[in-house]
Amino acid sequence: MTRPAHSAERHLSSACGDPVAELERLRAENTQLKRALASHAVVDQAIGVLTALGRVSPGDGFTVLREVSQHANVKLSAVAERLLEHAQGAALPEVLSSELRAALARHAAGSRSR
Repeated sequence: MTRPAHSAERHLSSACGDPVAELERLRAENTQLKRALASHAVVDQAIGVLTALGRVSPGDGFTVLREVSQHANVKLSAVAERLLEHAQGAALPEVLSSELRAALARHAAGSRSR
C-alpha cells in the first residue's frame, strides 16, 4: 500500500512539473542573478569614481550615471564600464564625455545652491 503524499510534497511535485525544465529555469535564473550582481558592482564603482573625481554625492553620482545613460541612449552598466576604463586612462567616447560634463555641471550647480 502506498502512503498518501503530504500536502507540501504534492504542491512541490505539481509546481515543478518537469524536473529537467525546472533545473534549466533555475540555471537561467542563477545566470541572470550573477550578471545583475556583477553589473551592480560596476555601477557602484563608477559612482565612487564620480564621487571622487566629479565631486558629487553618491546619490548624485547615481543620478549622473542614469542621466548620461538616458541622454546617450546607452545602457547604464555600459556607461559605468566606460567610466571605469576612463578613470584608468582610456578615452571616453565623445557622446558620453559631453553628456557626462553636462550632467556633472547640472549637479554641481544644484549642490552650490543648497
